[in-house]
Amino acid sequence: MSGGITDPKTRATERRKEGRAVVVLLGGPSAEHDVSVVSGWAIADSLADSGYTVERFFIDLAGRWWQVPAAAASGRPHPGTFDDPAVIGARGPWQPGEALDRIASRPVAPIVFPALHGPFGEDGTVQALLEAYDLAYAGAGVAASAVGMDKAVFKRLVRGLGMPVVEWVEVTASRWAGARGAVLDEIASFSEQCGERRLMVKPARMGSSVGMSIAHTPAERGRALDEAFRFDSLAIVERYLDHPRELEVAVVGNDPAALQAYGPGEVFPGREFYDYVAKYSDGVSEVTPTADVPDDLASRIRSVALDAYRAIGCEGFARVDFLLAGDTVYLNEINTIPGFTPISLFPQMAATGLGSFGAVCRRIVQLAEERQASRVRSRLTTADLPR
Repeated sequence: MSGGITDPKTRATERRKEGRAVVVLLGGPSAEHDVSVVSGWAIADSLADSGYTVERFFIDLAGRWWQVPAAAASGRPHPGTFDDPAVIGARGPWQPGEALDRIASRPVAPIVFPALHGPFGEDGTVQALLEAYDLAYAGAGVAASAVGMDKAVFKRLVRGLGMPVVEWVEVTASRWAGARGAVLDEIASFSEQCGERRLMVKPARMGSSVGMSIAHTPAERGRALDEAFRFDSLAIVERYLDHPRELEVAVVGNDPAALQAYGPGEVFPGREFYDYVAKYSDGVSEVTPTADVPDDLASRIRSVALDAYRAIGCEGFARVDFLLAGDTVYLNEINTIPGFTPISLFPQMAATGLGSFGAVCRRIVQLAEERQASRVRSRLTTADLPR
């Protein structure tokens, strides 16, 4: 009946008839590879259940691309599921250009959903590849991805715009290698200036808390820097906040004037801080999509989250993280491809407004389509200019 609600089975049939597939990218050549597999598989399952024709492209640690059948994992993949993609019936391997040629050369180009955490997937690299092949893709573009991934650049940008961030200093791996004593002296001076002996040390361009550690004493600072430099050539050293509340906001949308912010939610880490184990081990931490904070504080946090999202030119979706120490709110970082694991907070927060995990995934795909359509219209307008 005209104007009525279409049932899910009918929607699924109609969507499949449209013929536009969604390619989900998972894995990737980064330290966040395993988390990305879980996130990507959950997204792919959800979109398939919603009626999309879904293809799963697994990127191994060597950067090779494989097309993996949906039957390769039942539900949530287990560690080692993709150790040898050929054994589970995957097609490939292909170099990125070969795989993208296959994807982009179809009569109806698919939408690509990069569920790739960390370097290559979240730093603008894969986004640039997808742009080169003129493929519609979910999430932030090249520039926003690069800025969001680089904690140092992000902190400099938002601090310059007046947003509250925790004090920090930056250390390069080359300087650390050549002048350890001088670097430690500078960090000691920074520690005295901010009045905190304990310091948080992290790689500047890594996510999922990989390489992060707390230097509780001056004697631990060198070891913490060594750990950070295992994953990046730039380290961030921040003033430590003593057990702050960890709050997060989900932002969804393309148009800066029509964004939706959900949350804040809250993380209750089961360890000293929200490290890799606390984030991705079942039963270690707890989360809630609706933090117990006063309405005016929640509104202020959402407002800063929207400002940060707009500041880097983000599109599609992102998670913005905050630290609440007493009455002071600090903007911590922005994640342009947040986790979609069973314990990830972004889809839970977004679902409070969009209805379900599946609805969140569908909305993100829709936003990718809308952005691509807008770009096509812009190109057509440019073609009309006098030559």
